[in-house]
Amino acid sequence: MIDLKDVVKIYQTGEEQLTALKKVSLHIDKGEFTSIMGPSGSGKSTMMNILGLLDRFDAGEYFLNGQNVSHLSDKESAQVRNKEIGFVFQSFNLMPRMTILDNVALPLVYGGIALKERKERAQIALEKVGLADRIKHRPNEVSGGQKQRVAIARAIVNEPAVLMADEPTGNLDSKTTLEIMRIFQDLNAAGTTVVMVTHEPDVAKYTKRIVSFKDGAIQADNWLEQQKRI
Repeated sequence: MIDLKDVVKIYQTGEEQLTALKKVSLHIDKGEFTSIMGPSGSGKSTMMNILGLLDRFDAGEYFLNGQNVSHLSDKESAQVRNKEIGFVFQSFNLMPRMTILDNVALPLVYGGIALKERKERAQIALEKVGLADRIKHRPNEVSGGQKQRVAIARAIVNEPAVLMADEPTGNLDSKTTLEIMRIFQDLNAAGTTVVMVTHEPDVAKYTKRIVSFKDGAIQADNWLEQQKRI
């Protein structure tokens, strides 16, 4: 599903260069539930941006769902993102004047899907996250946890190859965090590949695999450690 080989990312700040990723190689199979952890400045957010085709890298190769996406144009990257990747962010990123149903259906508009099918697929996605009874509400009429459920429904409405979540519980209390993580677990159990960035060990423990970053490199990978013991 995801295959990175010796990926390097360098940021230029004036005359100084900051190497955010140092020849990172990472393979994630279809159906995995992986968390990417690390302190501020470790490279985990840069990794998420590259995995999500939101940022370019300076060296190496990236294969997503069998396609080499290392050198796509901005337009090609946008097309792949819309087809292959669903995003869930900490700040929800919902459109306040649109109903919950229309928020969820929005990615389908860019895919050229007809109105009737958009609404049907959005309804199904909302049912998966337990919000079928909130379709006519607007974001300001639901709780923070429900907003994040809407964001998850929007992320899966296109049936993407991989669901990427960036600190998805950062604005939520512990009870709501548990509810959201159970939704991710249910989606993963149904076959969705999930990659999540978090700095919280208590959140990462809900995933099957934890990849820890430090100083732009992978410091630990519990899946690899398990394989060594087999």
